[in-house]
Amino acid sequence: MKNKMDLSMAVAMGSSLQIALFVAPVLVLAGWVFDQPMDLNFNPFELVAVVVAVVLANSVSSDGRSDWLEGVLLLATYLVVSVAFFYHPV
Repeated sequence: MKNKMDLSMAVAMGSSLQIALFVAPVLVLAGWVFDQPMDLNFNPFELVAVVVAVVLANSVSSDGRSDWLEGVLLLATYLVVSVAFFYHPV
């Protein structure tokens, strides 16, 4: 409300980074406990999806401003990635 977009982006990106750095090792350790291989060996499709999402989020957040069209762009990216993973053969 007070036009502090840099603070909002720092909180959002910092929280996402903290969750990612905590959840990935916990899932690997949980895989050992449940005897389910949960390594961090990603296939090329997953890597491309993550890289595209990161590049798009970076380009949206780089100008320090936000509007409804950028929000719709991020939601559309989420939708496209989820549909691609749903139809991607394993």
